[in-house]
Amino acid sequence: MQELTLAVVGIDFANADGSNRRSETMMTLPGEPVALVPEPKNKHDGNAIAVIGPRGVQLGYLSAERAPYVGMRLNRGEAAAAIFQGMDGNAAYIRLRFGGGQPTLPTPSAPARRSAPYDPDAFYPDDDGPEWGA
Repeated sequence: MQELTLAVVGIDFANADGSNRRSETMMTLPGEPVALVPEPKNKHDGNAIAVIGPRGVQLGYLSAERAPYVGMRLNRGEAAAAIFQGMDGNAAYIRLRFGGGQPTLPTPSAPARRSAPYDPDAFYPDDDGPEWGA
């Protein structure tokens, strides 16, 4: 068994049918199943693997760096399952599991917290400034 987090690229391009990849990606919830569809006749990349969301709309593609590896394993007939992991800024990610079973979502990290509340009257030196605090 092996699990991977993979980037989904091209979410800002329109699909051939006019559907909006970014909107579809934003509507997809973490844990929803996604399909990986190899496109060996893709004119830009013969290793391209499309990522199809749970409503049948393309979200984008696996990155060109990872698609050959994933495609090789899919072509060997390895059992694979993929789910939407989430978005981080302008990027989307899926979670892929080889070897049977369903992928698991990583535990989200806690957001950074300030150690003390912000005081508008306090002096806060510039961390990138010179040693004398200007």
